[in-house]
Amino acid sequence: MKTVLIAPRKYIQGRGVLAEIGDYTKLLGTKVLVLWDSVVKEIAGDTMLASLNAAGLDVIDVDFHGETSKEEVARVAGIARDQHAQVMIGVGGGKTLDTAKAAAVDVGLKMITVPTIASNDSPTSAATVWYDAEGNCCGFDCWPFNPDIVLVDSQIVANGPVRAFVAGMGDALATWIEAEAAYKTRASNLGGGVSTMAAMNLARLCYDTLLEFGIEARRAVEHNCVTPAVEKVIEANVLLSGLGFESGGLATAHMIANALPSFPECKNLMHGEKVGFGIVSQLCLDDETDVDEMIHVVDFEIAIGLPVTFADLNIEGIGRDRLKQIGDVCAGEGSLCANHPFEITSDGVVDAMIAADALGRARKEALGM
Repeated sequence: MKTVLIAPRKYIQGRGVLAEIGDYTKLLGTKVLVLWDSVVKEIAGDTMLASLNAAGLDVIDVDFHGETSKEEVARVAGIARDQHAQVMIGVGGGKTLDTAKAAAVDVGLKMITVPTIASNDSPTSAATVWYDAEGNCCGFDCWPFNPDIVLVDSQIVANGPVRAFVAGMGDALATWIEAEAAYKTRASNLGGGVSTMAAMNLARLCYDTLLEFGIEARRAVEHNCVTPAVEKVIEANVLLSGLGFESGGLATAHMIANALPSFPECKNLMHGEKVGFGIVSQLCLDDETDVDEMIHVVDFEIAIGLPVTFADLNIEGIGRDRLKQIGDVCAGEGSLCANHPFEITSDGVVDAMIAADALGRARKEALGM
């Protein structure tokens, strides 16, 4: 049995660090392709381009077309190849970064991720999650290496949507819960080995950090403030979660989250929001769940605004027949749910989702919501 830990080469986080990107990028190459969309360019463009230009770098400006698809990666990779780029910089949310990572691998470029929101752990990971034209998740690929540099400007994140910040906490909160489940079976992580002690401890630190500082950090971000709590939660959402899920393992929480977009009502939910409900469902599925801890997790999710009921997911009143679509995927071949140390059945997953909805409703009532 071998253990494997995978990680980016350098992680930089702090208020105003985007102004330093030129100094870091020139260590990797002189001709740079920047992939971003018009919204992100409005937010980060002036600072970033000024830094890259000051460092004497040749910049290729490419607009992201909005979906992480094989076609989009081929388009971006083609531009990088034709323009003889040496470094790929993805700037924005998870789909932009995942596209940039895949294109960089295709062409053989150095890779930098610059998240402008802390909505998931894509920036540090070596993975790309694929979507079709309708926005349905259709699998993922794990690339040989993680990004060379991850640069997170805390002020830009704090200026972003509160909803995205909360979604990041949903994605990150699952890290320990899923890694612990996968470790019980010594399931292979995304690096092709069993989790190291380091990865398990980072996953647990991620979980503990969110539960301690998450509510305070959310309140600060509502006012675009960068406080110590905000810095801790950004690190948990981006770095600790990324290291923990890749080198720890995934399970039911993400499997349910990846299946929910098959329902049209869930199309507009963010990834971490779907993971939030997946966490409660996984806790209801696992026969070793501590009930008091489960209630604590649900109450935390309610406090920061994550979905814990079918109504929160826009599928209030959904029946077993439709939920069976997700149950069948979770119990099917190649499912992440196989990482659990117990048998997964379609009916068991459906029951867990119904129980999660009931628990969420009960806790909201108990909390006067």
